[in-house]
Amino acid sequence: MPTIKIHLEHEELDAIKRFANSLHVCPEDIAYASLHQMMLQAGDLDTVTEIKQTLDWRGNVLPAWSDSARSVHIYESKPDDEQQPSPVGSVRSIPPLVH
Repeated sequence: MPTIKIHLEHEELDAIKRFANSLHVCPEDIAYASLHQMMLQAGDLDTVTEIKQTLDWRGNVLPAWSDSARSVHIYESKPDDEQQPSPVGSVRSIPPLVH
């Protein structure tokens, strides 16, 4: 039987495995069913456009359905909240400890 190999990032495969486990099927079943659905829509212009657009971003961006382990979290993209240095010769007040 001929074989088609799909190279996935770990974050993609992990999401597919979880989905397959929830349906009590194997990841290959998910891949085959997805290919089946895509081939049924092969003549649709939106499907052709989706395939071509996916090829453009694949490898640079993880898909929305994958795990986001490597994505930049919102808090990581914000600048550090550092205190401004005190002017020379001034004394900073230290807030009292509350028990």
